[in-house]
Amino acid sequence: MGTAKKIRWRFNVFQLSHSYRDNKGRAHILEIQLGRDYPKSPPSVSADVPYMFTLEWSTRSRLKDVMHQFQKHLDNLQEFWSVLDDIDKSFCVVDAKQPSRASSVRRIHAGNDCIILVHIDFNDPKSLPECRFIGPLPPAMHMNNLHKLWRRNSKKWSKEISFRENLECILGTELPKPPGLREEDDHQPIECGICYAQFLPTDEELGARSGTPTDYTCENISCNKSFHSLCLTDWLRSITTTRQSFDVLFGNCPYCSDPVAVKINNK
Repeated sequence: MGTAKKIRWRFNVFQLSHSYRDNKGRAHILEIQLGRDYPKSPPSVSADVPYMFTLEWSTRSRLKDVMHQFQKHLDNLQEFWSVLDDIDKSFCVVDAKQPSRASSVRRIHAGNDCIILVHIDFNDPKSLPECRFIGPLPPAMHMNNLHKLWRRNSKKWSKEISFRENLECILGTELPKPPGLREEDDHQPIECGICYAQFLPTDEELGARSGTPTDYTCENISCNKSFHSLCLTDWLRSITTTRQSFDVLFGNCPYCSDPVAVKINNK
């Protein structure tokens, strides 16, 4: 549905702005320019969309026909914008505050100074996207690993699941979430990055730790991976570069390689 917003004359051209709300409540503005020979000649139209529709026009056509065609064009782009909205809500996206509705590109933080540049096909938005991996030079191991996983597993892409589920399944890791989403998740159980369970097993041998949730989070905000301190302790003990001072183990995060320190709990 649309409403007229602004009408003006400029250089003998009649300019009209018409605002719309699509069926998901997204705002769109159609700019229309009418020349001196209107309606013999079709108006010029522009909008914040990835591509413009081909305007069907005859001497009998009127502005309402333009608006009807634009509304139909918006309907055809709903799935495309829904995929982009899912990306913006699910990941840490660079410049995500005011993304253009015309853009089919998103830059996703993948942690450790790595960016995933994705290009969504507006004709088939749920298909496998084009992906590029951008990072420091020379390329870090983290970026190289992600690139290799993408090339190896991209055939697993499925139109039946969300973009986030697809990308994390192919890369084999949970990517950083937007700050607001992380805050909401603070009150929910998070799976451990080592044992992949939310809670430790219910076992008398674990004592007070039996059935407890994750209790250690990597301090690198681009990683933010959670662990059971018990799982992280066992993993660090298996790494030869880990060192111990009194009852604290010092090593590196299994995901981003940033320094971690975990207290040994022998109780």
